[in-house]
Amino acid sequence: MAPKRAKKKLDSGSSNVFSIFEQSQIQEFKEAFTIMDQNRDGFINKDDLRGTFAALGRVNVNTEELEEMIKESPAPINFTVFLTMFGEKLKGSDPEETIVNAFKIFDPEGKGIIDAEYISKMLKTQADRFTPEECKQMFEAFPPDVAGNLDYKNLCYVITHGEEKEE
Repeated sequence: MAPKRAKKKLDSGSSNVFSIFEQSQIQEFKEAFTIMDQNRDGFINKDDLRGTFAALGRVNVNTEELEEMIKESPAPINFTVFLTMFGEKLKGSDPEETIVNAFKIFDPEGKGIIDAEYISKMLKTQADRFTPEECKQMFEAFPPDVAGNLDYKNLCYVITHGEEKEE
């Protein structure tokens, strides 16, 4: 009975991650996961990582380094979690919560919106500066509302999920 529940949980909670990749890519990730899961228990743990490093010629990996790697996962690393982590890395974006938190710096009242002119100025003058063309492209893709505000929560959702939320 337990295997049915595990499969049902895999199918219902994570089907989105499987749609990110083509079937051939999923198969390649599955092969990589199988190689890394050295004890064949269906999960990658510190011992599996240590063995993987050893197979690659790096035998002196310290425990703290392995623990930090394991901490990057939001849950025990089964194949679905493994695939999700790769999906996030390959998409080149941070998790949605991380991006939203970055925008919250400009929204101290927590309204979920930022004045478009203000955020444009900040993006052009701070840290990794946007060019005027990059700002223009952003506002073409995510136009401000009639009051001139950018709905950054929706923007973050689209960045991480690829389509707008249904309201």
